[in-house]
Amino acid sequence: MDWSIVIDGFFTALEPMNMVWLLFGALLGTIVGILPGLGPATGVAVLIPLTFGVNPVSALILMSSIYYGALFGGSRSSILINTPGDGSSIAATFDGYPMTLKGQAGQAMSIAAMASLFGGIMAIFGFIFLAIPLAQFALNFGPAEYLMLFLFTLSAVVALSTGKMIKGFVAMFAGLAISTIGIDLQSGVHRFTFGVPHFTDGINFIVIIIGIYALGEVLYNMFPKKKGQQPSNQHIGSKWFTKEQWKRSMGPIFRSGPLGFFLGVLPGSGGTISSLLAYSTEKQLSKRKNEFGKGAVEGLVAPESANSSAAVGSLIPMLTMGIPGSGTTAVMLGALVMIGITPGPLLFENSPDLVWTLINSMFIGNILLVMINILMVGMLIKVLRTPANVLYPIVLVLSFIGAYTLGYSTIDFYLLIIAGLVGLFMRVLDYPVAPLILALIIGGEMEQNMRRASIIYESPQAIFFASPIATTLFFLTLLSLSYPLILRLFKKRQDTNSNASM
Repeated sequence: MDWSIVIDGFFTALEPMNMVWLLFGALLGTIVGILPGLGPATGVAVLIPLTFGVNPVSALILMSSIYYGALFGGSRSSILINTPGDGSSIAATFDGYPMTLKGQAGQAMSIAAMASLFGGIMAIFGFIFLAIPLAQFALNFGPAEYLMLFLFTLSAVVALSTGKMIKGFVAMFAGLAISTIGIDLQSGVHRFTFGVPHFTDGINFIVIIIGIYALGEVLYNMFPKKKGQQPSNQHIGSKWFTKEQWKRSMGPIFRSGPLGFFLGVLPGSGGTISSLLAYSTEKQLSKRKNEFGKGAVEGLVAPESANSSAAVGSLIPMLTMGIPGSGTTAVMLGALVMIGITPGPLLFENSPDLVWTLINSMFIGNILLVMINILMVGMLIKVLRTPANVLYPIVLVLSFIGAYTLGYSTIDFYLLIIAGLVGLFMRVLDYPVAPLILALIIGGEMEQNMRRASIIYESPQAIFFASPIATTLFFLTLLSLSYPLILRLFKKRQDTNSNASM
């Protein structure tokens, strides 16, 4: 590797105008990420006009900084008000919001920012050394491999529902059922659209996410007996995490970063799958499984590290093959072509200055974002001091605005209310939400890959053993589903042995 090009890229990234775009994009991305329903893809799409007339390097720096800035910001609303900015921030609600309820909002936000920083830096080093080999490896993923990857992800998330796996499966099948609404891409048949044209393209999962989390949270807190569980206005805790929390976080951060990076490289997997799979993996590895879902710091930093890492990884297929790895990179790809950059294998040879300036800007941008987010902790924590009769109407207004801007249709209002009621009942009846959301997000892609694989291969067995990758994922799926049973048998045997020794 010619390191002089890398160093030149670093100094180009530090040029005043590029730093201005970097800071502007990071700030804007953080704000976009905080607002429910917008997310990085919408943020980049709305701000594309800003790149007109800007040189290609600065335009790419601006778009990518909005992207990973939105990922940083998305976890703020997840932690503070249990309302994820987009799908990739869902996992941050699992333990981030319980930390807020325990009076650790400041610690949750500062350690989440550090996890994102280290996840992003690990991914940048991965980008430098592994971009081209990983892009070539990703080409080995066909319909059978993607189907098995989706099955493994679903099984891992359902396995999180320890003690209530049947409820986890019910939630997962409900999500898969909702994902079938809309026009069938292969036959052209309208499925469960009930004659409503708005349902032809399917139901936007962001509307469901906002409804279940934001509206569900507001409705849940309207129960009189739950008033005492609202975030405390007085006990916001320290703004900086403790040594003990950092010690518990190091392992999850350094395990989840590479996992998120690898999944980010796979086109279509994205930050949602990466963060949920990182959470699931960390829970299964942890010695404190009982603390997950109740404010375990490991459950917050693992998805944050994976999410940030996946964002960098998703740029690899876009830049090396011209294949978007996520919805946001699909928007960025269109913008790049529009401003005269042609992503592909020759980009690294023809425009190395552009590539290495981008990579170095991501490194600088991640450090800037940590500083911005930690400086904003004090300001954001004031959200918790907002009285419930003021905060919840604001959450409702933001939720309805976010849902409307996704499709500019009032039908999304009805969907939002229904999703809010579903979220309320799931919470009251103790049904896990994550399997439903994940199944809803990947259901369409999983169905298409299953149908393509069934055409290519003659039997289900042939799909399971189509390649070493498919076979490995198949056995990981079986292991994931049987893990709770194995764990229970192991514990039973331990109890029997200890009783016998007494």
